[in-house]
Amino acid sequence: MEKEVILDLFRKAGAFLEGHFLLTSGLHSPYYVEKFKLLQYPQYVEQLAKAIAENFKEKHVDVVVGPAVGGIILAYEVARAFGVRMAFTEREEGKMRFRRDFTLSEKDCVLVVEDVVTTGASLLEVIEAVRDKGASIVGVGVLVDRSGGKVSLPYPYFPLLTMEMPVYTPDECPLCKESIALQKRGSRYIT
Repeated sequence: MEKEVILDLFRKAGAFLEGHFLLTSGLHSPYYVEKFKLLQYPQYVEQLAKAIAENFKEKHVDVVVGPAVGGIILAYEVARAFGVRMAFTEREEGKMRFRRDFTLSEKDCVLVVEDVVTTGASLLEVIEAVRDKGASIVGVGVLVDRSGGKVSLPYPYFPLLTMEMPVYTPDECPLCKESIALQKRGSRYIT
């Protein structure tokens, strides 16, 4: 799937935003990926999930795992493309864990998926949860790597879209200096 086609799906869904945004980290950015704007369209998610599955078609996959919340939708669709089951992790006491009777065994080959990766920290937590169960990880597929390719993992890593999204501290933000209104996005701010 061509990068411009992927970006076009994000734009059609209203998921790729340009302006002046406050990120969860406290940093500012001229771009924001509102993943749930995209995830509300099953036809877009299906296309993107099939593209991730296609990249890992030579791997044996028993289970697709993603983190709650957005990763659940993506894990489901990628698992459907493979014809296998899915599972997801949830944050419990500050740590990603399997709950709801999801099980993995040492025999399971797992593809980990994530919607948007910035630093890779939550992705590493999901990987740790899978490894804690003794399962093997065959790769990691993501919709958007907004680190510009700086995320490094010890597994085959396939982002559908890699973007360098500049970030600024509030003191150094050129958008603040231009008095462009700051928008607060994400689940912490939008209800």
